[in-house]
Amino acid sequence: MKPYIALLSLIVSFQCFAQAPEKDKPEKLADHTKKLNFDQNPRAVVQAQLEAYNSKDLEAFLNVFAEDAEAYNYGEAEAFITGKPEFRRIYGNLFDASPALYSEVISRQVIGNTVIDYEYITGRQGNAQPLLLVAMYVVEDGKIVRCEFMRE
Repeated sequence: MKPYIALLSLIVSFQCFAQAPEKDKPEKLADHTKKLNFDQNPRAVVQAQLEAYNSKDLEAFLNVFAEDAEAYNYGEAEAFITGKPEFRRIYGNLFDASPALYSEVISRQVIGNTVIDYEYITGRQGNAQPLLLVAMYVVEDGKIVRCEFMRE
């Protein structure tokens, strides 16, 4: 009888845990990212960028980038994105063309104001093949100023 009571207790505990309410999400992610103070926390800036990316919320995504932010492919001297208007155009098109787009961070390291993510990306422009990517973000004054991407 005791094993059954223990099992029943475990099941009830699991059910309570599984049905625990999620934290309230901000009504609009873009408004939420405007209010956050990221000055001392590069990890929070990059996490907000990831959440906006996964929600395909372009305004929230852009809120964490500096006006003159740049994006590079690893090892290349020339940026392939320069400035927020280009980020808007490129990521707006990507979000529109990728309804199932999702990035999962496999690992994250923070060194000073630099955040390095190893990401597993699915649903990019309808491609069934996942993309493995190392992304390096440099954060200054609470904004991403530089991204560098290394694709597998």
